[in-house]
Amino acid sequence: MVKLKTEEEIKILREGGKILSRIIKDVAKKVKPGVLTKDLDWLAENSILKSGGKPAFKNYKPDFAVRAYPATLCTSVNSVVVHGIPNNQPLQEGDILSLDIGMEYKGLFTDMAITVGVGKISPQAKKIIEVTKKALELAIKECEVSSSLGTIGYVIEKYIRSQGFREVRMLTGHGVGYQPHEDPDVLNFGDPGRGLKLKEGMVIAIEPMVSIKSGDVVERFDGSFVTKEECLSAHFEHTVAITATGPVVITK
Repeated sequence: MVKLKTEEEIKILREGGKILSRIIKDVAKKVKPGVLTKDLDWLAENSILKSGGKPAFKNYKPDFAVRAYPATLCTSVNSVVVHGIPNNQPLQEGDILSLDIGMEYKGLFTDMAITVGVGKISPQAKKIIEVTKKALELAIKECEVSSSLGTIGYVIEKYIRSQGFREVRMLTGHGVGYQPHEDPDVLNFGDPGRGLKLKEGMVIAIEPMVSIKSGDVVERFDGSFVTKEECLSAHFEHTVAITATGPVVITK
């Protein structure tokens, strides 16, 4: 069941989202060859706590998961699409890294992800990052009252495929606000005009996930998801509120 948020709740979400955006950008500045993703996780967690928030992902177990997530920050490298667990393996020149983070602030949740290059990256790696980010931007423009989730998914799918890549279909965006994950699912594909109609007060996390090849993924023993062909993937996400005057990017 989709739960609509009040104007006051959206105001609080925007306050928390602004903090979360600053934190993820600060973490991204530390990304370079030789850095440990475990250290990035430590930085993210401490920044959230100092800001008056709480990590949303740490020890969180959604219904679809086998086990609770053990860290604050999801660090997904190269072929890992989402839910990569921070570790002691140094980042390598040419890697690309998805940073996915959620925060509870004043009782409400926001969620955000970006993908960044580690040192000098290949033209193909640069392109998939740019395409995934652009797909998210195009999707946000469709977040008007009376638009639909099918239209959002269609715009993401159409643009990604026009650039020679494939959308990941098994993994989705989601509602957010009262919990880290809520209804509805926000797919990265769809038909224009179909699906749930957007209403004022809806808050959704839109997160295009893109693969160089088929877009099929498999789940590893640790709960992370990797592209079936173990090819490059990228991931961007914003929390977006649907309002009478148009979309509001909460994590901006």
